[in-house]
Amino acid sequence: MTTTATPIGTGRGEGRLRLGFMPLVDCAPLVVARDLGFAAAEGLELELVRETSWANIRDRLMLGHFDAAHMLAPMPVAARLGLGHVRAPVVAPFVLDQGGNSIAVTTALWREGGDWGGFGDPITSGRTLARLVATRAKAGRDQLTFASVHPFSCHHHQLRHWMAAAGVDPDRDVRLTVVPPPHMVAVMEAGEVDGVCVGAPWTSRAVDAGIGHIVLPTAVLWPSTPEKVLGMREDLAARRSDEIDALLRALDRAAAWTEAEANRDELAAILARDDVVGVPAAIVARSLTGRLQVERGGAPVSVPGFLRFHGEGVNGPINRPRPTDGLWFAAQMLRAHQTGDADAAFAAAREAFSSQRWDRVIGRPDRVDDTLRTFEGPLFDGGDPEKWLRAAGSGARADLGPAAS
Repeated sequence: MTTTATPIGTGRGEGRLRLGFMPLVDCAPLVVARDLGFAAAEGLELELVRETSWANIRDRLMLGHFDAAHMLAPMPVAARLGLGHVRAPVVAPFVLDQGGNSIAVTTALWREGGDWGGFGDPITSGRTLARLVATRAKAGRDQLTFASVHPFSCHHHQLRHWMAAAGVDPDRDVRLTVVPPPHMVAVMEAGEVDGVCVGAPWTSRAVDAGIGHIVLPTAVLWPSTPEKVLGMREDLAARRSDEIDALLRALDRAAAWTEAEANRDELAAILARDDVVGVPAAIVARSLTGRLQVERGGAPVSVPGFLRFHGEGVNGPINRPRPTDGLWFAAQMLRAHQTGDADAAFAAAREAFSSQRWDRVIGRPDRVDDTLRTFEGPLFDGGDPEKWLRAAGSGARADLGPAAS
């Protein structure tokens, strides 16, 4: 059973690890590792602590309240750079999942926009957003407000990428804000935001409440990037190396169980509990099956690969951290002017997303791919991340050369 954290040093030690998590469907590998005995089989006792915001997760990990945590994939890179907090040597030795996010707008904005294209169409929906932004500006109306879960999250950068591709300047044409995942539905209902990008199951909750409409799953924007990772301090990973190796083995087996179609009903029931995600199992199941209810009363829409926990992905094993993924996140931070030091950002990315421990514990794959593709723009090559920045038009570093037109 999930517990409230006890004072540091009480009962923690050899074989016992305290992990923080957020109430999201993609916490599943951690919960399954604990509840179904995968951790115990490795000689580990996991204490899971449910948190209320990603800022709390970050702070408690950095301060040593947690040994490891369910973490936004870009966050270890930001932590190593000291962005938004003190600098901390955070690493991500295991990827918990890919996908699971979606962009939703309020029903009022959906009606105002009219033609958003077919479900999952980032081009037409982006054009509609651009038209709404321009119309509002001309009429002197308030800017649209979109919420993500944290400034250093896939959600934040996926919103920015979608908007920028449509000619919407995410820094000038709209207002971007941060809201913890469990509160997204409430701020939509209160009219405080016009759209959100958040992980499952919260856009589905907005649909069921009749206050939101899902525009697209972000898997159509970034089809192969990590969404959440197992984050921990590098010094703890070195000090308790055998336990962390055991944790990776346990999570690998738990993730395989989580991915299996035959286990979806049981998994949905586990995650639906009040001490985990705390929403009806039927809503959890939508994310696990990729059968999304995009509007209230509408027919479910199938999204293959909406949320993946294990197995082969486009770029190799889903759970394997790749320096290329860390470099991609660093490039987004540079493009968004969240940092201006490209050398430091790329160095932090390579350290945070090193594959060495995973390869040693789980086994280096036969196929290693150091590229990444998104819905628009050039191929991202981990061997030359600055090339992508030049083509994407980043002004983050003066000596990157002129941006491509």
